Amino acid sequence: MHTSDSLHRCAWAGSNALMRHYHDTEWGVPQHDSRMLWEMLMLEGFQAGLSWLTVLRKREAFRLAFANFEPALVAALGEADVLRLMADPGIIRARAKIEATIRGAQIYCQMAERGEAFNDFCWAFTEGQVLPGDGQSVPVQTPLSEHISKQLKKRGFKFVGPTIVYAWMQAIGMVNDHSAACFRRDTHRV
Repeated sequence: MHTSDSLHRCAWAGSNALMRHYHDTEWGVPQHDSRMLWEMLMLEGFQAGLSWLTVLRKREAFRLAFANFEPALVAALGEADVLRLMADPGIIRARAKIEATIRGAQIYCQMAERGEAFNDFCWAFTEGQVLPGDGQSVPVQTPLSEHISKQLKKRGFKFVGPTIVYAWMQAIGMVNDHSAACFRRDTHRV
């Protein structure tokens, strides 16, 4: 039996235990829970300009600060809450990203009120299928991530550029970009 440290992983998982755990248990696993898809999109937005490890280290603090990313609760946050969040050392204190998260929650709720599940919206771009990466090279964006980015922006989402969207697509398992030799490459299917 292999120990987790003897397995071949994607190079980015590196030697950090938190990154390895995220890689081994979550990254690239097809996600179909609407709330979780939205949470991951918001966290990817917070990552902009930073490392994913920074976000992972603050993930529980983010969940505390943003009511476990319950969209209806986040959508109701106001200016006093923005100021409170700006003073919270546990999260990334970028006002524009905090405001984008609140606005993103409002958009999510508006979609739900119209009967549009966020899961259905997200996975419609791939017709519910996981897109296979080649296992060798990993782009930073694709024509599809550009298209999804435009559609998200059209709805009013912020911090959803094509590079952020592609990282999100990888994280939620919409695209399988595990390296060819990674032990997780063939384990994630819809």
